[in-house]
Amino acid sequence: MNAPFEPRAKAASPRHFIDLWDLDAATLRAMLEEAKRRKAARAGWPKGAVDPDRPAADRTLAMIFEKNSTRTRFSFDAAIRQLGGRSIISTAADMQLGRGETIEDTARVLSRLVDLVMIRAKTHETLTRFASASEVPLINGLSDAGHPCQILTDLEAYEEHRGPVGGRTLAWIGDGNNMCASFIQVAAQLDFTLNIACPAAYAPDAADVARARRAGARIELTNDPRAAARDADAVMADTWISMGDEDADARLKALAPFQVDEALMALAAPDAVFLHCLPAHRGEEVTAGVIDGPQSIVWDEAENRIHAQKAIIAWQLGVI
Repeated sequence: MNAPFEPRAKAASPRHFIDLWDLDAATLRAMLEEAKRRKAARAGWPKGAVDPDRPAADRTLAMIFEKNSTRTRFSFDAAIRQLGGRSIISTAADMQLGRGETIEDTARVLSRLVDLVMIRAKTHETLTRFASASEVPLINGLSDAGHPCQILTDLEAYEEHRGPVGGRTLAWIGDGNNMCASFIQVAAQLDFTLNIACPAAYAPDAADVARARRAGARIELTNDPRAAARDADAVMADTWISMGDEDADARLKALAPFQVDEALMALAAPDAVFLHCLPAHRGEEVTAGVIDGPQSIVWDEAENRIHAQKAIIAWQLGVI
């Protein structure tokens, strides 16, 4: 006689990593320390070697790309492999998602097939809709409203070189974009001052700034990049034209005075570092002398995508 049908138990609420607003200071600090610990433990190892604890053993990460990628694709694939898991990589165009299947139905199906999902999305709504129907953890690999993986990466790199970010001043120069938004989201929890210099047309979202300030964030807004950079412990920039932007000429004209050059870096603290999430356009948002100079830590920053994302996955799996 066949065994009676047992309904599928509903999974506990998954730990999504979508917005940094959602995480408290202790969780963010635990992720940063886990990233640094795992990186240090692998010093000198081959990139393909698996971490001894294998926290993602038998786990599969699905990666969905609506936008092109270099660092996100390679770093997440390397991260899940180093944790002992595996990945399945697809573009949205390769899936039924690209032919009209709903985001929610896609989430329900993938919840039965994989253990975690990372999406590099065109719009933030894609992530929130997917998360609402998903029974497995979702990671924001980038959206128009935030890039939280990159911010953990940047902060890990800063702390490797200069120690705890608490009490320091970080200067964001240029477009008040998704990167800027994620720094705004985390300024209160990690207790750093954030100076933002943007042209008025490309300022960060006023509601985000107000929300962060209500949470205790020290955020200074200005249209003068020199004022933002003065005495800062880190100067940060990003490309002025992102995928999907249709106002390239207007952006280049408005943002030209916001280039990070040697004169601007000279206004920062003597031991200030330069950060850029890449890809970079030398001669636009930054000069070659800065990004390829002694204050630049962008290559450590790029490598740290692996280690920060391993910490995120470990948190989602309940390891930290």
